[in-house]
This record gives sequence, C-alpha cells and structure tokens, in this order.
Amino acid sequence: MESKIVSAVKLKHHPVALIWSDKKPEGTVQFQEGKWGCVMWLIASAAKGKTAACDRKTFGCFGGGVGLGFGNQYKNFPGGEECFCRFLSSGNEGWEKGRQAAQRVKPFLREEAFDNFLHGERYIKTPQQVEKFTARLPMTDIPAQHVVFKPLEQTDPARNNVQVVIFFANPDQVSALVVLANYGRDDNETCFIPFAAGCQTVGIYPYKEAQSAKPRAVVGLTDISARGEIGRQLGHDLMTFAVPLALFKEMESNVEGSFLERHSWKTLCE
Repeated sequence: MESKIVSAVKLKHHPVALIWSDKKPEGTVQFQEGKWGCVMWLIASAAKGKTAACDRKTFGCFGGGVGLGFGNQYKNFPGGEECFCRFLSSGNEGWEKGRQAAQRVKPFLREEAFDNFLHGERYIKTPQQVEKFTARLPMTDIPAQHVVFKPLEQTDPARNNVQVVIFFANPDQVSALVVLANYGRDDNETCFIPFAAGCQTVGIYPYKEAQSAKPRAVVGLTDISARGEIGRQLGHDLMTFAVPLALFKEMESNVEGSFLERHSWKTLCE
C-alpha cells in the first residue's frame, strides 16, 4: 500500500510491515539456523526494499527471539537465564558456572561477543536488576511460525496479517510522527520510549499496545548495540517509530488537514 505519511514526513527509507505468517515468502533474506545475527539487520534490509524473515530457529540471537515473540528464549541462553542476567550486567567471569559456560561458547563467539560474555555489556547495574527487567518484559509467544519484514508498499494490510508498521526516522521526522500520533487523541501520552532491546521496541512492545483500545507508538533504537548495527546499514541519525496497525491507520487518516500541510513543518523539512 502507498502511505500518505511517507510523502508528508519525507521519509528516506521504506516503512517496514511486520507480518505474522505460517508461510515464508520465497526469496527472503534469512539467517541460517544456529548462526548469530541481529534482527535489526533484517528490518534494515526491508527498509531498503527487500523481504526478510525469521522463524523459531533463525531469529539470530536470544534477545531477537524474545523481541519478535518466540517466547522466553533467555532460558536457552548459554548457561541459562542466570548467565544472561550477568551477561547484560556485570559479566560471567566472577562465578564458576559462568566461567564454564564461557569456555563452552568461546569457539563460537567473536572476540567482542566473548568479552561481553565474560565482562558484561553493563547495560544494567546488577544481575538482580536484570531479573526484574526480564520479568517486566511483555513476553509473547505469537500464534505463527514466521515473522516477516516487508516494505509497507508491497503489502496489503487487509490480507497480509500486518501487526506493526516500523518507521526509520531522523529527529525532525520522529517529532512529526509523535505529533501525528497525538493529533486525533484526547490525551497527550500516545508515545513512549521503554528501556529495551531494539527488536523488543518493534516487536513485543507494539504487540502489547495492539491489545489496548488506544494503542500507543513505541520509539526505539535507544539500544546502543542495535544502533551500531543499524548505523552501518542506514545511517547513524535514525530512531525507530513502531505503531500497531490500528494506530497506523489512525495516523494515515489524519495526514490531510494536519500540521503536515502547514508552513512550520514545511519550513523545517526544506
């Protein structure tokens, strides 16, 4: 479908439709089973015009499996959830189980990834706080075998089971999307930025919002690791702006007659 938002906000990259499907389209970009990869690579591929997909064996990393709604994949992290809690915080070098897990996975990890396993990514202060973080995540087990990413213009939301529309936007464009999401609402809390992985802000958090009578948009790419991956493909000045399908339709219907046709916005994006 063609989107009014794309032209009005002057987006550089294709909006990406996140689709639940029991069949994988032919010719998709996909990780090999058992191989590491960042889900954001797949979404970036769709933003550049390709179709990408993953399933319960090809989601690239354990966080990606969680983020896309394939259940609690942290249970399958090397050494289990305890090692994951240390990986995200202070590291696994300081306890025996962690050191043993590190030696088992060392042959399969890049140098940087192994260093993070041992010494921690340090995104959360303590393992105990990571436990609380994961407990609060809206863990989901989607009723589909595949998550497919396609350029929005190549989809029909009425037929393709689109769940989320993902925009890649610079700060000015994010501002416009925030205003547009709020334009027809009776309140002013139509967007939020959770502390979460990049894939979680385009997957399980929008999934949760889709269940609400007034779904909100989720601003993402505050994940520093994911920013590094996206920066190499699309540029370093972008955030994600993910909206459940119902909110996307609401925003589309509000483009005409809005601030997007007025001089303040037009002057800003010249």
